[in-house]
Amino acid sequence: MKLNNTSYIAKAIDVKQQCYIIDAKDKILGKVATKAASILRGKHKPTFTYHVDTGDMVVIINAEKIRVTGKKLDQKTYQRYSGYPSGQREVKLKNMLEKVPTKVLELAVNRMIQKGPLGNKIRTKLKVYAGEAHPHQAQKPIALEI
Repeated sequence: MKLNNTSYIAKAIDVKQQCYIIDAKDKILGKVATKAASILRGKHKPTFTYHVDTGDMVVIINAEKIRVTGKKLDQKTYQRYSGYPSGQREVKLKNMLEKVPTKVLELAVNRMIQKGPLGNKIRTKLKVYAGEAHPHQAQKPIALEI
């Protein structure tokens, strides 16, 4: 008796993409980011294939009202480096949430997605907005609870 050990491999033309919306109001940063990264990658679908973009679009609203636990507001820092001498800059999470609240969620999600061409394509499907309003009503986003 011969067993058939083949697995399903998704093709790019067979993937049906949807749009999900996540309301981040009073939600914990890490939980929102992990859920969004999982959906962007396509791991919530039974047709997930690691080398094909099977993920969906994610719209995150109310990024300015995100929560963090513990002392992260005062202790967590974001670093960037320009490449020049004395070009390293650090910004605390508290200051980042005041100035650019969307950047906090974008960094959290983007750092969970793989590097390379496929990851670059996946990152374009993440849209983060500070307030309630977003221009993606035409995609008929499905509300997602966390």
